[in-house]
Amino acid sequence: MIEGFGQQAVLHIVVNIFFIGVTWWALQSFRFDLFVKEPKGPKAKVLMIIVTIAIAQLVSQFFLDYMYSSQMLRYLWE
Repeated sequence: MIEGFGQQAVLHIVVNIFFIGVTWWALQSFRFDLFVKEPKGPKAKVLMIIVTIAIAQLVSQFFLDYMYSSQMLRYLWE
């Protein structure tokens, strides 16, 4: 049973890192310079990192919840 927790932890970490990368890649096309005073400044970069992490967390949580819920459907008919 403990091995299952380790596998879930690894899967969770991999999915989170994957979606952070995808979100960072997708946000590169977003024009932050329209919303911040100094788009090349450190505050703008920190904002970009925070927005990336926030969006990636939401997307990865949705993905993991959907995956776990779909795995639990098999117990519906047992």
